[in-house]
Amino acid sequence: MDLGLKDRVYVVTGATRGLGNASARELLADGAKVVVSGRDDKSVAEAAEALGPDAVGVAVDNADPDAAAVLIGAAREHFGRFDGILVSVGGPPAGFVADNTDEQWQTAFESVFLGAVRLARAAAAELEAGGVIGFVLSGSVYEPIPGLTISNGLRPGLAGFAKSLSDELGPRGIRVVGVLPGRIDTDRVRELDSLSADPEATRAASESRIPLRRYGTPEEFGRVAAFLLSPAASYLTGVMVPVDGGARHGF
Repeated sequence: MDLGLKDRVYVVTGATRGLGNASARELLADGAKVVVSGRDDKSVAEAAEALGPDAVGVAVDNADPDAAAVLIGAAREHFGRFDGILVSVGGPPAGFVADNTDEQWQTAFESVFLGAVRLARAAAAELEAGGVIGFVLSGSVYEPIPGLTISNGLRPGLAGFAKSLSDELGPRGIRVVGVLPGRIDTDRVRELDSLSADPEATRAASESRIPLRRYGTPEEFGRVAAFLLSPAASYLTGVMVPVDGGARHGF
């Protein structure tokens, strides 16, 4: 199936590793060009080099108010166009209500929520019909995840923002989508499992609750994200798509 990605240009934030990196790889595999970002200069440079000549790396923090202008500017400077953005950011610290400090909440709000809002607003101002804004969110949009209180507080609100944005941008032909990872086998998920007394037992218990009885791979997530960003998904907007092996039991 031709996704229509050839020579289209996307910004993918948080793409030095994990889900952002996997999404960038799948976009490139179908002919797109990408600007990838992360906080650390060295990691960004290494990621861009590994992704190949159709990738450019920019070191910038999603929480930086100037991030959007820098990233969209890089897309236009290096590739001559800008067709969409996938906003991905590392998860906030784990913890229960009593564990997380005001500082952790504030920092997470700046990067996970407000940074994403700024990026989306700037993208909306720059995109033309056929453009797309995507958010990497979480299954916590539908159901809180024990031990991830900050994420549970912020991700559903960002999904609400994305839905509102889809209504506002739809008349201009710009789409807005959310991708909701479940237990995908990334460094972040392995780190969360390692917080338990028996990480292997924790993983086995999690897998037993997934209808497909396994964690997903980053590549499986990346392929869904690439499809949703592509012209092949041109009549999908305002949707939150779980990539979770069937773990979400609601319709």
